[in-house]
Amino acid sequence: MAFSLEQHDPASYQRKARIISVAMAGQLIIFGLLFSMLLTTTFGSSVWLNALGVLLGLLATSAMFAALRERPWMAEMRYVWQLKHHLSRISSYLQPLRRAVEDDNRLALDILTFYHQGMAQLAELNGRTTDDDAERLAEKMQVKVKREALGLPKEVTTFDPHDLSAFKQK
Repeated sequence: MAFSLEQHDPASYQRKARIISVAMAGQLIIFGLLFSMLLTTTFGSSVWLNALGVLLGLLATSAMFAALRERPWMAEMRYVWQLKHHLSRISSYLQPLRRAVEDDNRLALDILTFYHQGMAQLAELNGRTTDDDAERLAEKMQVKVKREALGLPKEVTTFDPHDLSAFKQK
């Protein structure tokens, strides 16, 4: 299934990410303490029972978060998770993609263009800059020049993960 880049407000995303992170951490602490207290009250005091209580708290927090993941107010978070997943998947194919770009492979150029756009968007959403990686900037410029030489559009807004199968690592 193809993934498309979307526009989201960085300030809104950062605010929601902070709120959700604090809520999850609080929930983990409360559930961990609750389960630990219940286990040690029932079976006696033990480090292992406390550890089991924390583990059960983690599982309960994960289950609740999984249930809330599809809520409309989580759309930005879901989008960023999916973007990170796709960028991570592309990054595992960077070497074969770079070799294919040298041969003017249009699919590799599209995938690397999407990768660089996605990395820039992710940095923007997280309030960071991508200007600190000279190697990535040089590669981005090389891809841009090749795309212009081949008459390809400047931007690629969709990525199909199945396209990576053409660049299986050997």
